[in-house]
Amino acid sequence: MHSLLIAALVAAAPLSPSTTATTVYGYAWADGAGTLRVTPLTATRDGKKYKLAAKKGAKELKLAYGSAGFRRLTVACGLKETEGRLAQDADGLGKTRCTPKDLAFTLQLGPNPVKIVYSGKKAIRVSEFQPAKWYTQTAKGVIKRVDADTVAHGTRHLTYNWHLTFNRVTAKCGDGWLTGRPVNADDDGLGTKGCTNKDFSKVFKGGNLAVVHYNPFSNELLSVWEVFGDA
Repeated sequence: MHSLLIAALVAAAPLSPSTTATTVYGYAWADGAGTLRVTPLTATRDGKKYKLAAKKGAKELKLAYGSAGFRRLTVACGLKETEGRLAQDADGLGKTRCTPKDLAFTLQLGPNPVKIVYSGKKAIRVSEFQPAKWYTQTAKGVIKRVDADTVAHGTRHLTYNWHLTFNRVTAKCGDGWLTGRPVNADDDGLGTKGCTNKDFSKVFKGGNLAVVHYNPFSNELLSVWEVFGDA
């Protein structure tokens, strides 16, 4: 009798609606183990590359990718770069079949332009693509520390990694911001001494005037120039 009652209740319960998949394009960042974050962009095919534009009202998504299929543009899953050989399908998307561990590897290298098919909070498939061009912007202003690897330039938050170059006016990379004579400033007062992301993390503490070079779609901070005087 008990088993019949359970069977009757299950039969009477309403079926859950089928979950539909959603597709987005954008730059994926690592967001902890097995999770990525991405702000959706508008992507338009341009041959086998994609023209990108900001998507009005788009909000950042956080998606688990532990069971997602991953398709790379490289001919092998473990390569850092394409090395001049592309594995693309007819839509210009990566076609080398890889694993979530390979996706974790590529996200460690920096933000990755990808097409993501997801359902709920889980990515189903992640496919690399090539942007139509190298999207960058340069701006001058006060930058402020947000956290260990993020600065704010106005209302925009910019994240940096090992790609960042730090251009200093000081004599040494480890000198304090604008410490000593500006021995490495160009005619416009911008730093010319090449330093690293680690130097920037050590030296930059608070609000300082700088020139920044960044990707407006991934919000990756690419270069920072220390500024001397009213440059």
